Amino acid sequence: MEMTSLAFYGAAAVAILATLRVISAANPVHALLYLVLSLISVAMIFFTVGAPFAGALEVIVYAGAIMVLFVFVVMMLNLGTRVSQQEKDWLRPRYWIGPSALALLLLALLWGLLQGEHPLSSFTLSTQDVGVVLFGPYMLAVELASMLLLAAMIAAWHLGRPEEKKE
Repeated sequence: MEMTSLAFYGAAAVAILATLRVISAANPVHALLYLVLSLISVAMIFFTVGAPFAGALEVIVYAGAIMVLFVFVVMMLNLGTRVSQQEKDWLRPRYWIGPSALALLLLALLWGLLQGEHPLSSFTLSTQDVGVVLFGPYMLAVELASMLLLAAMIAAWHLGRPEEKKE
């Protein structure tokens, strides 16, 4: 089996396992770790099929944005000292074994893929192609999505601000 196929199927297996753990994890922090791992493995799938720009967007937009959103929600909730003890419990190594093992598998597959010659694909998606499509026929959809995100950000700020004390 060629290294590109091995990397593709290995990343797909990691994505499926991590996604199953997202669904089955009782703890939201564990589910988030597996979700980020799943998104990174999907980005590796994009890299193996010749779409490096889509893979980079997957990591930056999805994995990065989800982490920021999760941190924002935790900061907004501000649950107090009980949560700080729970966070200390989450930092125990046994909670990191699963995500770490799957991430190491992805790293090994990526390392093997980069060692050999690998014609990714005859078709590659460039930044210019994405820009032409986004700001051509889909410009209205992109602008509506940006307005929706702005409205959601303002609503989150409004809901998360502390209550004013009335005297």
